[in-house]
Amino acid sequence: MDFASLLGIISGFALIIIAIFLGGNPDVFVNIPGLMIVFGGTIAATLLTVQFKDVLNAFRAAWIVFTQDRTNAQEMIDTMLELSRISHRHGLLMLGDIETNSRVLQRAANLLAEAASEQVIRNTLQNEIDSLIARHFTVQDVFKKNGHVCAGIWHAGYTYWINSDAKRTARS
Repeated sequence: MDFASLLGIISGFALIIIAIFLGGNPDVFVNIPGLMIVFGGTIAATLLTVQFKDVLNAFRAAWIVFTQDRTNAQEMIDTMLELSRISHRHGLLMLGDIETNSRVLQRAANLLAEAASEQVIRNTLQNEIDSLIARHFTVQDVFKKNGHVCAGIWHAGYTYWINSDAKRTARS
């Protein structure tokens, strides 16, 4: 995970918790029905706007973003140089035996090992890239739609919280 992301998440939650306890009574900050409106409403509205499988894929993608390291450019260059050395020393057939985390690179090496034509390689890799772009667009779309519906639902939850707090204060 990126250190800045981890630091941001931890410090954000820590500041909220500290503010709650410095503010006195934590009950003032926590309103279960309001939280149910906010979180339940956000989930429900998101599920109304996108397919369930896309929501699951979006959370999987978010998990990957926060848990996997970014691709190192130097590492990718070293891999390409190694592939070049393998093909020159042992022939293209040996490229089929390489192990890599990149699906696109693995597919390219397999096509080279199979002696596929340039056009087949170009079309296959373009399809892989187009598919990757489509998956990324779908994941982004889930979070964008979630963000669009969140504002109104959070406002409704906040309004409920304020009104219920005002009623509780009036009864006291």
